[in-house]
Parts: sequence; C-alpha cells; structure tokens
Amino acid sequence: MPQVAIGGVIIENNKILLVKRNKEPHKGEWAIPGGSVKLGETLQWAVEREILEETGLVVSAKDPIHVFDLIERDKQGHLRFHYVIVDLRADVVAGTLHPSDDAADARWFTPKEITKLRITKTTKEFLKKIKFRR
Repeated sequence: MPQVAIGGVIIENNKILLVKRNKEPHKGEWAIPGGSVKLGETLQWAVEREILEETGLVVSAKDPIHVFDLIERDKQGHLRFHYVIVDLRADVVAGTLHPSDDAADARWFTPKEITKLRITKTTKEFLKKIKFRR
C-alpha cells in the first residue's frame, strides 16, 4: 500500500528552502523538506510538524500545489517503496533556520544556485514546473 507523504514549498525573496537529505531515499541530495503523514494528521499539520523538525522554522501551511507518485524498485524489479507525495505551499511565521532531525543541512537557494546542487529528480521536475529558474 502506498504511503502518504508531504513536502513544504517555501519561497521568500526569490529563494527556495531546501534540505539535504540525511536518510534514504536519496541521502545526500537536496530536496523540498517534508516527510510522512502520521495517522490523524491533516496535510497542513504534517507540513508544519516536518518543517519544524527538519529546519527549526515555524510555518503556516497552505493548500496543495503539486501531487506525484514516488515509486522505486531495486535492480531485480522488486518494489522498494511507493509514496504519494503532496507538496503544499507554506509561509515562515517564526524561528531560526537550522538543520535537525533527518536533514543534514537546510538552506535558502536562488534559482542560479540550484543549478550547482545535487538535487532529487522529483525536486528538479517540480522546480521546472513552477518555473523557478534564473
């Protein structure tokens, strides 16, 4: 059964907040911050919790802006995982940016700076979709 996950898309002053993943899948790559939705949580609550845990920022989550499947298989074709990921827009309310929990790093990036990063395939696709470029 697919698992539901969320991402928090935060853009301020033409910079987007990304985290460097500290766990699989995609350890070491930069991505939209987020994680799994816990039983009983709304999508907005999950975004607000995950962003706080990963970045130290208190955010107010808005409506969904992007939904996609993340399905990965091993070399033999066996299913490793299947996530249905819902990205929501969010605004920073308070806090100081510092990575924690399963984020190795957390930073703000301009469109030009992103071109030099090792980012996840799904994050690249999303950034093209919203035209976050230089």
